[in-house]
Amino acid sequence: MKENLIRFDWAMKRLLRDKSNYVVLEGFLSTLLGEDLHIKRFLESEANQSDATDKFNRADILVEDAQGRLLIVEVQNNRELDYFHRMLYGVSKTISEYINLGDDYDKVRKVYSINIVYFDLGQGEDYIYHGKTEFRGLHNPHDILKLSVRQREMFVGKEAGDIFPEYYVLRVNDFDKVAKTPLDEWVQFLKTGEIDSTATAKGLPEARERLRVDSLPKAEKQAYFRDMEAIRYQRSVIKTGWYEGRADGLAEGRAEGRAEGIAEGKKENTRETVRRMKALGLPMETIAQVTQLSFQDIEKM
Repeated sequence: MKENLIRFDWAMKRLLRDKSNYVVLEGFLSTLLGEDLHIKRFLESEANQSDATDKFNRADILVEDAQGRLLIVEVQNNRELDYFHRMLYGVSKTISEYINLGDDYDKVRKVYSINIVYFDLGQGEDYIYHGKTEFRGLHNPHDILKLSVRQREMFVGKEAGDIFPEYYVLRVNDFDKVAKTPLDEWVQFLKTGEIDSTATAKGLPEARERLRVDSLPKAEKQAYFRDMEAIRYQRSVIKTGWYEGRADGLAEGRAEGRAEGIAEGKKENTRETVRRMKALGLPMETIAQVTQLSFQDIEKM
């Protein structure tokens, strides 16, 4: 029988911020980074929540370990062509936010940007990617710049690149394998919302117990179903708008006409989506989450 579990992205916005549920997110982060991590607190501020999308899709977390590292966890459902730039912006914003004015540069925390995307981001054959900074010799590519002995004592690192941010990209829709490792078990859950009865990855047994839709209060359950329906509807609208816009564009011309048709088709379908969601009485935050529009743009429609 299929388990009725709350989607991870929605749980991260509402449930996993509760200290009693940290164990679930800690399990995911520990499995991904390969070490035992403990969440100290979620970091909330006006600066790291400057728009509605940030508020709903992103969580800045202070992890308790020897380095006191910062982790950015971001979930994105809708396609964004400039998402790589968004990753860079998020890391830069977090670093500048959590160093006090006047602090020495060595107070900059190590940042991990963990991005869970439900669309085709870039091109590649894998479903999990890891990126970090390395300084290689221009004349000898095998020569990697390392920290000095004194710097290693200060920064507890082996290479200069260890100080810089690291990125993880989980393209969960590209996972089509049998889960053989704990990380695979997590990716399978992120994709399907289901946890196999034999799954033992850290945090998943707790997720199975704590992320049940039936355990939600009535109001929360209704909000969950509304959000899930809104996401499904928006995906359908985007897909339909792409096809209709493409058809209109091709009819008007293979170059300029196609571009204009696609753009106008997407705009009109977005406007129609906003009008329908307003008519359904959905909260402004939900409409912003689904359409990726600002409150100001939504009010104009």
